[in-house]
Amino acid sequence: MRRRYPSMNSHKKLLTGPYLIWAAAFILIPLAMIFYYGLTGEDGGFTLGNLLAIGTRENFKALGLSLILSIISTAVCLILAYPLAMILVNMNVSQSGFIVLIFILPMWMNFLLRTMAWQTLLEKNGVINQILGFLHLPSLQIINTPYAIILGMVYNFLPFMVLPLYNALLKIDRDIINAARDLGATEAYTFRKIILPLSMPGVISGIIMVFVPALTTFVISDLLGGSKILLIGNVIEQKFKQGSNWHVGSGLSLVMMVFILLSMAVMNKYDKDGEGGMF
Repeated sequence: MRRRYPSMNSHKKLLTGPYLIWAAAFILIPLAMIFYYGLTGEDGGFTLGNLLAIGTRENFKALGLSLILSIISTAVCLILAYPLAMILVNMNVSQSGFIVLIFILPMWMNFLLRTMAWQTLLEKNGVINQILGFLHLPSLQIINTPYAIILGMVYNFLPFMVLPLYNALLKIDRDIINAARDLGATEAYTFRKIILPLSMPGVISGIIMVFVPALTTFVISDLLGGSKILLIGNVIEQKFKQGSNWHVGSGLSLVMMVFILLSMAVMNKYDKDGEGGMF
């Protein structure tokens, strides 16, 4: 009598079971709760007032400042990361691998601790000002200012720009670049016509991976801004923790999801093959 073996499809269903449970518990249920609180009032009735709360003077100002700081931080990260990624690609494998590891190492440390370290460095009597005082140089007063927040964003999110760019540049066929040089193309022309267009998936991916967390952050502005500079992430945090107003907090979170969805749409359009992924 022939023994029956379970089909490959049944094995796949068993393997996807734990993931489906995890996704339901930690993705779908929290999202459903945010949608419920964001679209209902305290009486449980449907309302759009929580979404329209983004239009109040305080919230709109916080959103505008968040957009400005996140755009500046993203631009600084791109300016720093692109030449660095090109240097890493042109190095030999062992050296570039070691330097990439150096950029990844801070990501293994707690985000809060990394930000608190910069608070210690930048504060009025911090390490940097002590060194400047020892050298008889004027002290820096950037703690509790937007400049400190931008510095914290650049430090924390720079690896998310470097790695996609490095990955995209690494995938460019070197024969194409060598052929362009053999045909008399200058370095600037080769970069403008070949390297930059072929690396655009990494550029788009890096921009989105820096812009989205920079736009929604609240820890960096809390610690380096001294709670004096309110970003939209701080407003949402306060709605949940201080005012216990989950409805307005969820409504503002839904508004921020629009930016995230738009970012994902842009990335899917320009990086359809996933060539700008981090790994």
